[in-house]
Amino acid sequence: MRYLTSGESHGPQLTTIIEGLPAGMPLTAEDINTELARRQKGYGRGRRMQIETDRANILGGVRHGLTLGSPLALVVENKDWKHWTKIMGIEPLEEGQDEEIKRKVTRPRPGHADLVGGIKYGHHDMRNVLERSSARETTVRVAAGAVAKKLLALLGIKVAGHVLEIGGVRANALEYSTIDELKERSEKSPVRCIDKEAEKNMMEAIDKAKKNGDSIGGIVEVIVEGMPSGVGSYVHYDRKLDAKIAAAIMSINAFKGVEFGLGFEMAHIPGSQVHDEILWSEERGYERRTNRLGGFEGGMTTGMPIVVRGVMKPIPTLYKPLQSVDIETKEPFTASIERSDSCAVPAASVVAEAVVAWEVASAIVEQYYSDRFETLKEIVEKEKRYSRFF
Repeated sequence: MRYLTSGESHGPQLTTIIEGLPAGMPLTAEDINTELARRQKGYGRGRRMQIETDRANILGGVRHGLTLGSPLALVVENKDWKHWTKIMGIEPLEEGQDEEIKRKVTRPRPGHADLVGGIKYGHHDMRNVLERSSARETTVRVAAGAVAKKLLALLGIKVAGHVLEIGGVRANALEYSTIDELKERSEKSPVRCIDKEAEKNMMEAIDKAKKNGDSIGGIVEVIVEGMPSGVGSYVHYDRKLDAKIAAAIMSINAFKGVEFGLGFEMAHIPGSQVHDEILWSEERGYERRTNRLGGFEGGMTTGMPIVVRGVMKPIPTLYKPLQSVDIETKEPFTASIERSDSCAVPAASVVAEAVVAWEVASAIVEQYYSDRFETLKEIVEKEKRYSRFF
């Protein structure tokens, strides 16, 4: 499967085209809108979330609640477009309208794509860069991820995400009995954290950052349960599923690090405390005593839960801006201010779920390919049993 996204932050709409879904898979707009609503929540979000109520329109690829096997077209309208119709208009400007309408941006923000994007494409108005590099684009990535999550759910594969850290406040004693419990508890938290004490301290850290005109980042974790063993590849580097997931996490705006299982902690401990011992029983087949490697060996799933974490840096748009340089005058200035959040880590955990779900679903469809969803489901169910009792 693959998808492309199109659209700007303050343009009329965001669009994604999804290709490769099998035919006959149940799918409704509500499956997608539920995930879009989750993305808009979270303590620390800015005023944009009060303007937009994101809802997806399915414009192709589905009939009577079932996918057709043809490309799926999804559109999310930008409600704020009405205030930007001249600034972000498609038609050429009339003579003399330039400065009046364009709201030209010439002061790049440190940490954002503004300057390097302008250099790459020759844009001397960096609004051309920031409109596309905005995290608003993740709206339709969540929409695509929602489709992937629906496919996985129908195959008995569950995906959940939560926040581990915000602004140096780390969650402790993260104990839960099932992935469903994790989802339920994280959904009830304004910061998607299942540690109530840490939740309170995280919110205080966000309030402090907002008061200071600053921003803070954090760490999110995504877990996938129900995978058969052997999804991915050890044969080709570009088919290793953990590598694809790592790339997907790093593709999220402002993400700067990724790890699986024990992650970077493995650098400090011996192999006897890293690798997962293999067990066998007639009732359960193969299983692991631990899951320190986060569900992967050799670029392939082990059948244990996939556990992946991503590090999000603080958002670069600050209400107390850092120094920059005006690209027209070359004089020093404080960077331009665009409407932004003081912390988007809770929302980013939803985006992380979406991109991980997409890579997992895509790998499933590629490895167990079928044009028909019911056939795909039968194959995956057989593979789950085979991988346990091989």
